[in-house]
This record gives sequence, C-alpha cells and structure tokens, in this order.
Amino acid sequence: MLLSRQAFTTPIVACVCILGVGLIQFPQLQKLINSKQSASLETLEKEIKSENLRLNFLKKAPSFGYDNFIADLVYLNFSQYFGDDEVRDKTGYSLSPEYFEVILERDPRFLAAYRSLSISTSLYAAMPERAIALSEKGLKSLSPFVPEKSYYVWRYKGIDELLFLGNYQASQKSFATAADWASNFSDAESQGVANSSRKTAEFLSRNPNSKYAQISTWSMVLNNQVDERTQKRAIREIEALGGKVITTLEGTHKILFPPKD
Repeated sequence: MLLSRQAFTTPIVACVCILGVGLIQFPQLQKLINSKQSASLETLEKEIKSENLRLNFLKKAPSFGYDNFIADLVYLNFSQYFGDDEVRDKTGYSLSPEYFEVILERDPRFLAAYRSLSISTSLYAAMPERAIALSEKGLKSLSPFVPEKSYYVWRYKGIDELLFLGNYQASQKSFATAADWASNFSDAESQGVANSSRKTAEFLSRNPNSKYAQISTWSMVLNNQVDERTQKRAIREIEALGGKVITTLEGTHKILFPPKD
C-alpha cells in the first residue's frame, strides 16, 4: 500500500515542482518589467541568466502529461519577454529560441508559436539557422491536415530561408510544399495561400536572385498581422530593394514593385 501511494504521489509532486518553476517566472519577469527604468545592465543580464536556467530546467524536466499546459505557460512568459521593448533594447533577444525550444518540444502542433519563432528568432535575435532548425524538427510532427492551417509553418520557414539566409533553393521547396498542403482545402484563405506560395516557388525556380521575389516575401511579412516594429522593418527592407509601400485608409498595405529584374 505504501509503495502504491508513493507511485501515485511522486508524479504529482514532480508536476507541482515543474509548474512552480514555471509560475515563478511570472512575478520575476514582472518585477524585471517594473524595475526596467532603474535597473542596471548588469542586473538585467543576471535576470536573463536566471531565466535561461529555468528554461533549461523545463527542457529536461518530465511533464507527466502536462506538455500542452507547459507550452502555453512558457509561451505566455515569452510574450512578456518579447513585448518588453525597453529591456530588449538593452539586452537583445537571445533567449527567444530558448523559449521556443521548450514550447515546440512540448507541443510541436502549437501553430501560433511558429510565427512568433520566425519573427523573434530570425528577425530580432538574428538566429535564422536556429529558427529554421526548430521549424524543421516541429514539421516532423505535422501533416497537411494536422493541425489546421499547418501549411503556414512551411511559409514561415521559406521566408526565413529566403530573407535571412539567401538559400533560394530551400526557400523554393518550402513555398512549393506550403502550396501543396494548402491546396488540400477549399476555403478562400487556404486557396489564397496556395496560389501565392505556388507563384513564389515558381518565380524562385526561374529567378533565384531576384529582388522582386525578396520584395514579395517581405510583403508577406508586412501583411501577416505582425507588430509595429516588424512592419517598420519590412517597409524599410522593401524600400531598400526599390519598392514602395502605400498604406490605405483602411490600414492595409499596397506594394509598388520596381521593374522586374
């Protein structure tokens, strides 16, 4: 009887410990946010190191069936981390891939996480190789139908490969796969993704070094419901490539392309 009780209580205690470590992150991160104006760089860096230790613990700790809960909790932590512009301006975004290593290991079908992974890790942390590697690992657990709209992961991967690595061949394959997966669905959104992804893949196969393809891809970033900082970055990149961005009264963006190269 004693052994049976221990077998029952041990996983519960372990889960409480895991969740406790995760929940501890909230007040500590909130404390960091509240004290950001007066905190020294040394103090901020110590907090980052402490957060990294917690994430490393969560990478290795057993979940006892609470994988999705842990993924959700860590994603909330990431949202606090990424959204704190003042602190990130001082310390950078180096923890971004560490969050997503935990999140996608626990829940590789967490679709929204892949977009945040691409933006935070490729665009802000300047680690596109890490973002792509995490996406490739997660894609092993996805299919054209599970989860719904999983074709977006291939698009995010293709964007990173084209814009940040200049790997046109890999990007072409990613967009082609996104088109194939999206074509399985008849709704307007999926068909739109299928058509635009197919056109991008075809264009890349014919013109691998084209500025036109890069502008088109930055346009995808711009119109992908991203934050204001990412929008500004996309507009700068489009204009640097010779394009022009016009914002309509409705808040949408129209892209004027330079002559095709």
